[in-house]
Amino acid sequence: MRTFVFFLEEPSAKEMLQGVLPRILPAGISIRFVIFQGKQDLEKNLNIKLRAWKLPNCSFVVMRDQDSGDCKKIKENLANICEQAGKKGVLIRIACHELESFYLGDLTAVEKGLDLKGLERKKKQRKFRNPDLLTNPSEEMFKLTNNIYDKVSGSRAIAPYLALESNTSKSFNTLISGIKKLI
Repeated sequence: MRTFVFFLEEPSAKEMLQGVLPRILPAGISIRFVIFQGKQDLEKNLNIKLRAWKLPNCSFVVMRDQDSGDCKKIKENLANICEQAGKKGVLIRIACHELESFYLGDLTAVEKGLDLKGLERKKKQRKFRNPDLLTNPSEEMFKLTNNIYDKVSGSRAIAPYLALESNTSKSFNTLISGIKKLI
């Protein structure tokens, strides 16, 4: 049996993936999540976790937020950590700037997941046509939802409704296409 192992910066990323992966992965692929306590913990301990991983037939995915960092440097650093751990071919994906960009790229999913009205019509606004450009997507989510959104429970509620083909977040689309290539 093949296993996909996701190394994640935070619990909300796991919740998002649990809502999306069943619609992408074929039967027979198991999923494991290793959740860190933030990006510093991920970068500090990723090498150790990868080296210790002994289960055969695994594909690895590392995912973290860009926050205010340089996307290319973050990805390069993570790739170096994976290589030092002896793991090649690790899929590394960066959410630009935060995971909430994925949700802002599909306001229909936010509306359905959080049982709100009137969000879908806002998707034509300039800032939602390319949510990866927003410097603080989580703040935008809180404003947009009148503070109903919560990172973990909101991710759990929204993820099953995320459109896999029409999301305006390029970083979400890059994550999905990368996972499909691993399959």
